[in-house]
Amino acid sequence: MRIATWNINGVRARIDGAVAWVRDAAPDVLCFQEIKSADEAFPREAFEDLGYNVETHGQKGFNGVAILSKLPIDEISRGLPGDDEDVQARFIEAVFSVKGGAIRVASLYLPNGNPIGSEKLAYKYAWMDRLEAYAKAHLAAEETFVMAGDYNVIPEPEDARHPENWRDDALFQPETRQRFRRLLNLGLTDAFRACTTEPGHYSFWDYQAGAWQRNNGIRIDHHLLSPPAADRLVSAMIDKRTRGWEKPSDHVPVVIELDV
Repeated sequence: MRIATWNINGVRARIDGAVAWVRDAAPDVLCFQEIKSADEAFPREAFEDLGYNVETHGQKGFNGVAILSKLPIDEISRGLPGDDEDVQARFIEAVFSVKGGAIRVASLYLPNGNPIGSEKLAYKYAWMDRLEAYAKAHLAAEETFVMAGDYNVIPEPEDARHPENWRDDALFQPETRQRFRRLLNLGLTDAFRACTTEPGHYSFWDYQAGAWQRNNGIRIDHHLLSPPAADRLVSAMIDKRTRGWEKPSDHVPVVIELDV
């Protein structure tokens, strides 16, 4: 089972590239973030024509997440639990039946948090606390689950080409990284880092200052796996090809394979 995550940075603006990649890579499940589309405006037919079931949690103009699946979806829910007043569309999850039982997959778009000292950073940390509570609940149930998405977290210095340039950014603050480590310390596995410890692997390159051409990137798109999912991990890879395509997202797909 191949599960991909991709911050598409506007699905309608990137539809040609998105369809081309999906047709070529053919993931079983694709988690989109930052679709920047209301549910009714999502170009679902383009993906349904490729054989995918499509579920969205959209928001006009910004945010928005989606799950595309070749498999039938048994259950779907929208919104991260813990704050009924949170109206930002940043979380959607689906449950699938596989030979090994059931697997839960969440597509999440964790808040950026900049600028430091603002209410946006407080919202980021509150959101991460809610995500930790969500993970604890599903770990206690001993579920096979994957939390995939744009975490807006640079976990370690080796996850940035120039970590010193991110010292004053919410993505690399000690408290941000500490909260990410708290998720791992619950028993979750960073799938990509379980497959390689080498530096120099990135999933995001800014549009400014020739970041792509200089490989000035950061790794902020992650799959976190519960222990039963981690036991089934076969591989993880970052598909950098799309960053060099016409009208690219500033993120690229990250793909894991599970033996289910």
